[in-house]
Amino acid sequence: MLSRVAEAIYWMGRYVERAENVARFVDVALQLAIDLPSEEQWEALVATTGDGADFAARYGEATKGRVLAFLAFDGQNPNSIVSCVRSARENARSVREIISSEMWEQLNRAYLTVTDEGAERLARDAPHEFFTEVKLASHLFVGTTYLTMTHNEAWHFARLGRVLERADKTSRILDVKYFLLLPEPSYVGSAVDEVQWAAVLRSASAFEMYRKARGRIDPHGVVDFLLRDELFPRSVRRCLGNAMGSLRTIQGRTATLTPAERELGRAHALVQYADTAEVLAGGLHEYTDRLQTAMNRAGQAIHETFFAAHPEDESAPPPSAPPSGLPPAPPSAPPSGYVPEE
Repeated sequence: MLSRVAEAIYWMGRYVERAENVARFVDVALQLAIDLPSEEQWEALVATTGDGADFAARYGEATKGRVLAFLAFDGQNPNSIVSCVRSARENARSVREIISSEMWEQLNRAYLTVTDEGAERLARDAPHEFFTEVKLASHLFVGTTYLTMTHNEAWHFARLGRVLERADKTSRILDVKYFLLLPEPSYVGSAVDEVQWAAVLRSASAFEMYRKARGRIDPHGVVDFLLRDELFPRSVRRCLGNAMGSLRTIQGRTATLTPAERELGRAHALVQYADTAEVLAGGLHEYTDRLQTAMNRAGQAIHETFFAAHPEDESAPPPSAPPSGLPPAPPSAPPSGYVPEE
């Protein structure tokens, strides 16, 4: 597979997931504003996407209207819903011969949904309906990809981008809760604290599954569920485990670790072997900061390994060909224990 094709599919997956995450964050913030009206949550929302400096420079104070405009429809913001869906569509356009026609049609429908002339009016008058449409468009695209695309290297590049983006956003919402959402230390353990932790779970579509699995909402349980749960598809551990599985399938069995596998393995180990009590005692922000740094390094290593242009070393001898008449080597099998499902 050409590196430009792999990169386009990888970023197509990341951008679709990013658009869905932004829609989810905004929708949850709108619902939280009904129970706990506060301007601080809008600042927290911008911080979740990592665009606080850009927003402050162009919009100033974080208010509901300004944050909605910035995160949903601002074409200059590369992380807005409109920008993400547009970028996903452009990447898909360049690899139409690789993806299925159903995937292309679904992504086009999503693009038309967010760029329709009535989209901004709908987001203003019925925001829950608009952001629900964005989330459903992403879910339909992921399902269409799973059901209509051969699960080959291209499919694994799409999933690799999607689950890395998902893991990053899950870690960010935990970090933002720790620093920005809780107004006063005296609120810890109060009804206000529980409402906010419930909002964190809803931001990851985890509220119902958490209650079924863990019952009562408490900070230790929420952090452990979103970071380390083995079965929930949006936990950081599950996402990075799926990323490792796709990466190993893409590159096959190798004698030595590639930089991508090494860095991704380090990020996965941070959650695989973490102890939630120690994480909270040592500082959730410090831990999530290390985790996000590790995931950023993994993303950079994936770029260097698969997408970056590498000039050929002219001094190196050409690879030796197998003797004539020998059958080709069998394809590499995925590693033991690999589970290809989401």
